[in-house]
Amino acid sequence: MKTPTMDASVQRLRPTTVEEVQEAVGRHPRIKPVGNGSKRALARPGPGETVLELGGLAQILEYEPAEYTFTALAGTPVATIQAALAEHGQYLPFDPPLAEQGATLGGTVAAGLSGSGRYRYGGVRDFLLGVRFVDGQGRLVRGGGKVVKNAAGFDFPKLMVGSLGRLGVLVEVSFKVFPRPPAYATLVVPRPSLEDALETLARVATAPLDVEALDLVPGEQPQQQATLHLRLGGLPEVMAARADRLREFVGGGELYQGEEDAALWRQVAGFQWAPADHTVVKIPVTPTTIPALEERLASVNAPRRYAVGGHLAWLAWPGPLTQLDRWLAELGLGGLAILGSAEPVELGVRRGLPFLRRIQEALDPEKRFSTTERT
Repeated sequence: MKTPTMDASVQRLRPTTVEEVQEAVGRHPRIKPVGNGSKRALARPGPGETVLELGGLAQILEYEPAEYTFTALAGTPVATIQAALAEHGQYLPFDPPLAEQGATLGGTVAAGLSGSGRYRYGGVRDFLLGVRFVDGQGRLVRGGGKVVKNAAGFDFPKLMVGSLGRLGVLVEVSFKVFPRPPAYATLVVPRPSLEDALETLARVATAPLDVEALDLVPGEQPQQQATLHLRLGGLPEVMAARADRLREFVGGGELYQGEEDAALWRQVAGFQWAPADHTVVKIPVTPTTIPALEERLASVNAPRRYAVGGHLAWLAWPGPLTQLDRWLAELGLGGLAILGSAEPVELGVRRGLPFLRRIQEALDPEKRFSTTERT
């Protein structure tokens, strides 16, 4: 383990082995595990917490292209995995965000983040097969397995998705992967209003069109023009015909292909549409709750987009989060700050706290990791 350093009175450790992680957990009363810090809002330590930087645990341990599975240390960058999979025409269909910004596998799991590609194939929890993590007593715990058919034991992998480091320090993860479509194209479709865009979104969602991603970018006001982004993936020889069918179904649109298509979704995955001084907040929604949320957001200059067919909002919020916290609570919604310096990290309604506390008591009786009350 590298020598501990002090930065603004925060102690930081960078272990390079699983054993060093166990040692660090045993020696320090409060631990904040982080990856490469790509999700800045989630990487901030609380008072008295020792930061455990896991970027030193970066290695692909097993990769079986014929089995469509891999196992890697949790600090391995997502970009490294994407490059290795691409050599065999494979990819992570849940489209993990912030890969180009240094996101790690463990950080992606702990934050529970999936991108726009989740629309067709499911999110990170649907592709995570197994985990190893260090609990609050320094024990190495395994959950799940390394192959698709393994279903033994308690479902720790699902618990670790979105756990924010509260249940343990992820040190190893196993995923299943899919063949990557050889070609993509995106139809960008303007609609005259939010209502019209939501109606079109609902029609596309129930039609047999095999859309890879379905995002909605609203106007500043509900009656202003909104835009749908509909991505197709598949064989290049039939892409033009599929795009024509989709264009006819939605009544127009401009087709992005090749680098134009790739650049559009890189901007989405990297949150390049969000101003750097704003806090990016993830908000699970449904298409039916979007209008009520938009009514409130119309009074605020807050760039936003709705991904996964209208089931996930990404919101770039200016300034303090107090008003947004109140609005989300009124609407029965919850939010998680991903990027930015505003506090708190969790907003609005928080569900499942009693169950989470029981799991914490079992895995971390001495409360070494961030508790529900402190975040």
